[in-house]
This record gives sequence, structure tokens and C-alpha cells, in this order.
Amino acid sequence: MSAPGSPVRTRADVARLVDHTLLKPEATAEDVRLLCDAARELGVLAVCVSPNMLHAVDGEGLVVATVCGFPSGKHTSAVKAAEAAEAVRAGADEVDMVIDVGAALAGDVDAVRADIAAVRAAVPAPGVLKVIVESAALPDGVLTDVCRAAEEAGADFVKTSTGFHPDGGASVHAVEVMHAAVGGRLGIKASGGIRTTEVALALLDAGATRLGLSGSATVLAGLDDGPA
Repeated sequence: MSAPGSPVRTRADVARLVDHTLLKPEATAEDVRLLCDAARELGVLAVCVSPNMLHAVDGEGLVVATVCGFPSGKHTSAVKAAEAAEAVRAGADEVDMVIDVGAALAGDVDAVRADIAAVRAAVPAPGVLKVIVESAALPDGVLTDVCRAAEEAGADFVKTSTGFHPDGGASVHAVEVMHAAVGGRLGIKASGGIRTTEVALALLDAGATRLGLSGSATVLAGLDDGPA
């Protein structure tokens, strides 16, 4: 189902790029356990849950991710860093932090960079830091500047969206802008509103290297298993 000229990706290929995600406020520990079971069955790379649900994660065979400063990004840098550090102590391998979108829109890229650097210090290697930029809320020039600030602050990935912003989630255009800014040096995680195989493949073709999905089974079901 890939577009003409794009790489042929099997179900297993795409699954290994997926963060199987459950960030609903009403999620329970039992929901998280079921998420982990489904993640292993689907063969995905990672699960992503809220910080206070890390205790319920059975991470055997999975990368464990969580969020920080979520979903508004309007926490102080000290609070974000403390949240990230606690998440690492609780077993998170990866932390997806939300920037202060207002600071970015106001042109204060220095504040955005410092915010990211504070969380980076709390998530030392080999921990992975992904920076959620809410791409749908940012003009292209600001999106480019924020992605470059994330690189300068030592992030490992830039990520399109929380999935909770009213302006929307991932788009092919945003991923293309992000890829032009940092592709090949930072990973690019597309997340937010990815509900079909076609959209997921288009985002990968645009430069995404990771997908945040809550409907992973539906997206993966549209892919072939590959050669027998």
C-alpha cells in the first residue's frame, strides 16, 4: 500500500517503528497491562504511557516511554526536569517532553532551548529524549527554529504532536519541514491522529522515523507480511 516509488514496508518493518500509546486520562493499570500484551503480540518497538502508569508496565521485550510536561508544556523547566528524572527512576527508557509552544510563537527560542536542555540533563544517555513541538500550531519558520533548538539542546528526536492540541496532530507537511531541519541527525516521531495505514506510510515517506499510535492494530493490519 506504499505510494509508487516509496520503499516496500512489511507489517514487521512498520511495527518496529511504533510507540503503542495510551495517554487517556481515564486509563487504568489494567488498561496498561492489556496495552503491553497487545504491544508484544503486534511486535511493536515501544509502549508509551503516562508517568503515573509506569508502575503497571510489563516492559519485557519492549522499550518503555512516557511523557513529561504533558500535554500543555506550560510547566516550569524545573518541574519538567523533576518529572523526567522520576520517570527514568521508575523505569522509562524514553521521555517525550512538551515544549512551551507560547514561548516558541513569541520568538523566544532561547527559552525553548533552555527548557529542553534542562530535561536532557535529567534524562542522561542511554535514555532517549523526544521533544514534542505541536507542529500544527507553529508556522514553518518557527517549526524549523524549534527543531534546530532541540538539536542544539541535545535531544534525540523531535515529535509532531501530543494528540491533544486543538490545532491538530501530525501532517505530512510538518514532517517534511522537520526532516529538512534535522532529518538524518535527529529522529522524527509523527504522532497525533494517525488512524490509517495510508497516512502512516505517507508520514514515513516524508521522513518520520517513529510513529506514535493508539490504533496500532488497525494501522498494521493494512500491511502485508512480506515474502514467505
